[in-house]
Amino acid sequence: MIYAGKSNKGRGIFAGRNFAKGEIIEKCPIIVIPAAEWEYIEKTVLYNYCFSWGKDMEDAAIALGLGSLYNHSYNPNALYINNLPQMSIEFISLKDIEEGEEITVNYNRDPDNKKPLWFEVID
Repeated sequence: MIYAGKSNKGRGIFAGRNFAKGEIIEKCPIIVIPAAEWEYIEKTVLYNYCFSWGKDMEDAAIALGLGSLYNHSYNPNALYINNLPQMSIEFISLKDIEEGEEITVNYNRDPDNKKPLWFEVID
């Protein structure tokens, strides 16, 4: 179980129970935004909630469930994987996560990637 709550980054996703390292936290179905439609999305608030999507990452996706609400961290306790055949994004714990702890992912996909993002990172 997970839930949305208040975070030092605004709103975030929190563990409603303990998660063991390697455990699937959430599987989120997605809505694909074709590359040809991206110019319309990047002018909206949805821009900040999209994931790169597709074989060549040419499209974008909105994760349903709580998937588009996980906060970024350069020291994440979870990661996300695009599951193209199932049209979903899976969030998996990188370490044991305690009940009440905020669940974060690195928006750069690779948990060790420290590349700057389009916003100032609070970490």
